Amino acid sequence: MKKWYEDSVGLHLTRAARLHRARAHSMLGEIGIHPGQENVLQVLLEDDGQPMTKLASELKVKPPTVTKMVSRMAAQGLVRRIASETDARSARVFLTDEGRSRGIELKKRWKRLEQMTMRNVPDKERARLIKLLMAVEASLNDESVDDADQSDGSEIVYDENAA
Repeated sequence: MKKWYEDSVGLHLTRAARLHRARAHSMLGEIGIHPGQENVLQVLLEDDGQPMTKLASELKVKPPTVTKMVSRMAAQGLVRRIASETDARSARVFLTDEGRSRGIELKKRWKRLEQMTMRNVPDKERARLIKLLMAVEASLNDESVDDADQSDGSEIVYDENAA
């Protein structure tokens, strides 16, 4: 008899995310990129010289998190921060030559990781999977829903006989 959690979305989502993150960490570590930094590099490769506030928005993190990330990346010589001439509280973030070089290598590795991740998923299902994962993200980002608030009385039912 299967336990209910063996068929739960959360269990499989957690396992897949953990495995993906481990592969990404290993592949990116080979080029000296730490977890989270790949996102900054990807964004700046597409639109270099972003204000810190816009970068935080793009990355969907709080400004202090971006400040810490950018500081570490600047210490590694990957980015440089240039203060605004008109607003001392504002700064833009630019890739250095080294940051751009690693970012280009990052793109190659990220594509390889994407191929590895999706090799057992039929091409026709890829777009559907992305939409489903975006729906999961939206559900989990919805702070207006309290997980204890099941006012409609519904609950998730797991079919113990499902394969």
